[in-house]
Amino acid sequence: MGKKERDNDMVEFDVERIRRDFPVLSTSVNNNPLVYLDSGASAQMPQSVIDRINHYHQYEHANIHRGVYQLSEQATMAYEAVRTTVASFLNVADTSEIIFTKGTTHAINLVAHAYGRKFVHAGDEIIVSHMEHHSNIVPWQQLCDEVGATLKVIPISDIGELDLEVYGRLLSDKTKLVAVTHVSNVLGTINPIKDMVALAHAREIPVLVDGAQGAPHMKVDVQDLGCDFYVFSGHKLCGPTGVGILYGKRHWLERMDPYEGGGDMILSVTFEKTTYADIPAKFEAGTPPIVSALGLGKAIEYLEAIGLDSIERYEKVLTKYATEALSNIKDITFYGTAPNKAAVISFNIKGVHAHDVGTLLNDDGVAVRTGHHCAQPVMQRYKVPATTRASFYLYNTIDDVDKLVAAIRNAQKIFS
Repeated sequence: MGKKERDNDMVEFDVERIRRDFPVLSTSVNNNPLVYLDSGASAQMPQSVIDRINHYHQYEHANIHRGVYQLSEQATMAYEAVRTTVASFLNVADTSEIIFTKGTTHAINLVAHAYGRKFVHAGDEIIVSHMEHHSNIVPWQQLCDEVGATLKVIPISDIGELDLEVYGRLLSDKTKLVAVTHVSNVLGTINPIKDMVALAHAREIPVLVDGAQGAPHMKVDVQDLGCDFYVFSGHKLCGPTGVGILYGKRHWLERMDPYEGGGDMILSVTFEKTTYADIPAKFEAGTPPIVSALGLGKAIEYLEAIGLDSIERYEKVLTKYATEALSNIKDITFYGTAPNKAAVISFNIKGVHAHDVGTLLNDDGVAVRTGHHCAQPVMQRYKVPATTRASFYLYNTIDDVDKLVAAIRNAQKIFS
């Protein structure tokens, strides 16, 4: 991509207008303008999302479902409207296939419990990849330990791509589920989910996709991907914390038992027997994250008004520029250099621990994530204890990248 082409894409995407929607981006850190490069952990919220949350607290607060008074009915309608918004966002025709959860981790644990403990038995196998977040490893390990199943792992290459030949060989009659990330939170690799689902489905094996790093940055069509389960979190998508989404095919959800018991997930209760509600209520026990769900709905509306395709295209331009700019820094090592990757750059600086890099960058107002990023097997694969990660989003700019580069050079001077 030449400079002229890059500049055209930058002009078409009005990032300065977008930045004005995010109040936190006008703040300072250590007398420097905040440069927020940690959206892979949590994205910032636009004013419209903040306003939606505040409006609910001020004028709409009531518990939902079963209330016969106006305030409760209004809250119920608003909450259920978000389910419709999410269904459209993922191209899901049946809104009952959308389950509200507390986040991606909760959604994966729900499937591990409700699907795993019904369909996975001693001698069976579950496949994950080497690039998974702990949230898509530990629940499956726990399940395997409990029932006597085996966890199989798809290896990753030096540049951070999955070995699909090995994946194909791992699939067998023993495989009961494939659980794989859409986008690596460390390496940025965008996995070929549609192809992986097709290979699994050829053997009638269901697939769960961890979309925590996918849904915020690209248009997701679960019908096109073909996956059986897709999960993501609100707070990585310009929404609030405390809410996530599980999409599951009705075929599986109806056959799965509830993960949690309590109010709202029942049809009837006696001391002799409980009859469960239909989906989605069957998996939404207790008072749900009402206000967080409303914030998520508004966040999706905000992103869709800009256009997920436009966001993805802009981020690719920004990531390419950042990679080239960072490559000019002496003694830098990148982790995750696959050609098809999202707006995540993980790196180390020779002679400087990642935590020191992050601390020193903060002195210049630059916020990055350091550590193992809840992906210790990835660190083990590349033989490092930690990395520094810069993750970009729709509100980041070329100037942000330049400030990151300058801050790294300042940090190097301290250790030189």
